[in-house]
Amino acid sequence: MNAMAMEKDEPSSLLSFSSNNPLEQFVLLAKGAKGSGAAELIKQVLEAPGVHVFGELLEVPNILELENGPYATHFNTLNLFAYGTYKDYLDNKSDYLELTPVQCKKLQHLTIATLATQEKLIPYSVLLKELDIKNVRDLEDLIIEAIYADIIHGKLDQECKRVEVDVALGRDARLEDASAIADVLADWCNSCEAVLSSVDRHIQRANHHKQRAIRHQQTIEQEIMFLKKTLKPQADTEDSASGAGCDNHSAPKKSSGKGKIPRNATKFWQKNT
Repeated sequence: MNAMAMEKDEPSSLLSFSSNNPLEQFVLLAKGAKGSGAAELIKQVLEAPGVHVFGELLEVPNILELENGPYATHFNTLNLFAYGTYKDYLDNKSDYLELTPVQCKKLQHLTIATLATQEKLIPYSVLLKELDIKNVRDLEDLIIEAIYADIIHGKLDQECKRVEVDVALGRDARLEDASAIADVLADWCNSCEAVLSSVDRHIQRANHHKQRAIRHQQTIEQEIMFLKKTLKPQADTEDSASGAGCDNHSAPKKSSGKGKIPRNATKFWQKNT
């Protein structure tokens, strides 16, 4: 049962491995390929779907050996896909292999990624020239394919005739590009520090206003308490004074009636006599 389970797991694990890093399988094959075998491997990797970076393959010794010799065009073409653009290919076709339609489209996609790192709003006019495309319809189809292939993330602005790029695929970087990359990162760090400093200032200002508001509220509450304490004795004094006045002006008491003859008493006496 364990052996059967292992046999079933092997294809799925291999599929997962190749889908997560499709270049890795070519790197492993290149370590055992020489001459024409390595040259043929380059053709395969240039057409392989999902492979858009090639720097790791270029570092394999068997691939580096192709730089000088009968397979130099193969090496140059791999180098073009790693660092170059479609315009570079058109300007120096003799230095490279004749590309298949699939390879042309991949190089055009990579060119879009390069342009997207330089400008986030790419006019159609620039793309038409760089990609050697004759009409806007074909250009928009190519851009949509690049979006679905995760080369770029963005949208088409057909009204303004441009591509609005949000995120672009990172391409391979040459060693000589390290200083420029370091400068970009340094500028980014400086920008982050400036933003953090601005945020800190806003936080300090907000805390200052908050403390002032708290002190103002405490002052108002103290004044209210003071007024309450001051007004309460006055109210009590006024209540006691009004109570005393009511006692002094009370209604006169009725007489008890002793020593007085009732008004009808004479009439009562006359009748009896």
